[in-house]
Amino acid sequence: MRRIIFALPALLALAACDGGTQSAEVTAEEAEAQGNIVGNSSSSKPSNDTPAADTAVPGEIPAAMRGRWGLVAADCEPGRADAKGLLTITADKLEFYESVGTLSAITEAGPARIRASFDFEGEGMEWQRDATLDVEDDGATLIRREYGEDAAPGPFKYTKCNQG
Repeated sequence: MRRIIFALPALLALAACDGGTQSAEVTAEEAEAQGNIVGNSSSSKPSNDTPAADTAVPGEIPAAMRGRWGLVAADCEPGRADAKGLLTITADKLEFYESVGTLSAITEAGPARIRASFDFEGEGMEWQRDATLDVEDDGATLIRREYGEDAAPGPFKYTKCNQG
């Protein structure tokens, strides 16, 4: 809504100068996407916007993958000190029980899949790992696979933890 309010004066000004080339049914978003509106110079999106689950933001782990995931149901129970299968994913990190992987480079990304390199640290050690994350079952399942020397064998299947 805020975005439309900022774009409305520019849209009206363009419509007056347009010479009939732009249909009155073009929305502010469509006009901006076509390059016909100059948005707020400080930012093209309000800072509180979060990407939709079906979009991929360059340089970030897709929104559909973010949150808490458990290898077993007990991993999702709040406050458990022994949730060794809990994986928490943010826009740029994979957080495990005793290690954290920070996103370093993305080689493939989509709304429900990412292949990327992560810089890990944990238990006094540092290492790199190439991994894929795939979301399946309408966002209920996450499959993690590792590649390279010393990679864990086979896929890991996680279930999305309830947020409530």
